[in-house]
This record gives sequence, C-alpha cells and structure tokens, in this order.
Amino acid sequence: MKLTLTFSPMACSIVPYVALTEAGATFDTLPVNLSKHQHHEPSYLKINPKGKVPALIIDGYPLTENTAIQIWIANQFPQANLLPKDPLEFVKAVSIMSWCAAGIHPKLTQQARPERYCDLPESAASVQALGSHSLFEMLEIADGMLANREWFFDHFTSADTYFYWSFRRGTQFKPDLSHFTNCMAHMQRIEQRPSVQKMLAYEKTVIAQFNKT
Repeated sequence: MKLTLTFSPMACSIVPYVALTEAGATFDTLPVNLSKHQHHEPSYLKINPKGKVPALIIDGYPLTENTAIQIWIANQFPQANLLPKDPLEFVKAVSIMSWCAAGIHPKLTQQARPERYCDLPESAASVQALGSHSLFEMLEIADGMLANREWFFDHFTSADTYFYWSFRRGTQFKPDLSHFTNCMAHMQRIEQRPSVQKMLAYEKTVIAQFNKT
C-alpha cells in the first residue's frame, strides 16, 4: 500500500503525520506551502478540490477531512491503539476530534485570518477578540477534561494529537493561554513522544525549505 500525506507546517496535517508515525506506517509526504497558496493551484485541487490540507492519498485515492483520516489510520493499523476499542469510548474520541475540527479550529482561523469573517475596514481586532472569547470558553472545557489525567482516555490516542495541534496553534497567537495549566501540561507531555519529536523536526525542515523558495 502506498500512502502519501499532504503536509503544511503548523497546519492540522501534523495530526495524521503523528498518527502514521505512531503506527509505524511507511508513507511519503507532499509539502504544501500555504503562504504561497499552493493549496489553490490546479495540481493540488486535483488531489483535494476543497483546497485544504491534509489529504491522505491511499493507493491513489485521496481521503480528506482530518477526523475521517484519523479513523482510517486507526482501523488500518489496529495494533497502534490510536483510538479506543470500546464502542462508546471510540465515539467519545471521535467527538473530541470533531470538536477540534469544527469547534476550535474555526476560532483559530478567526485569529489568523480575521478578514475571512468580516472584511469591513478596521474590523480585524473585533473579529479576533470575539474569536478569543469563544476559544477561551472551549479551552476551559478541555482544561477540565484533562484535570488529574495524562490523556483524554486511559491511553494516548489521536484525540490527544488533534487537541495538541489545536492548543499549540492557539499559543502562536496573541492571547496568553498559560493559565490553562492542564492543557499546557498536556502539550508538554505529548511533545516528549518520539512520534511528535519526529514531526517537529520534519516541520522545521519543511519550513527551512519553504524559506529558501
């Protein structure tokens, strides 16, 4: 089976990179420079007409939407235990990943690209402030979920990786998130995993390559 992951630094494509690495899968990557709008080029739109990363190309078939990709990886590599086996715990994990994708992620975009939400003159600061308020409410929930525990479940899962990306991305914007102490500890803990360290090293390599072009 040939697997190719479209990858952009700092983007949520780090989530399947970590999952595939945890699974011990052999896969290639296709770096996509979002700042140069490569995700809107015809060659990329043939892979994902939605113009988004990630896409996981499985023997030529491009699977899109991050939560779906996580489920496929977990099912394809069951020995990695990337999602809970118990049916109720499994859907709880899917719920967390869906929350990251559809709840938290848009609030992060509100910070990075406020003009997508309102293009009126001098509206950016207001859009970002509203996004920060909603983001803080969600992180308060997550902080409670992570109280007195290492992971969201009784072992590390892809739900942890998806939330890690969400929180890490949030720390790259203006709002100070340090008071979410359980989320901060979770981020520091997950960055000790070899799979995440490998991703971070690869991310730096891709950023360096992009800076040369």
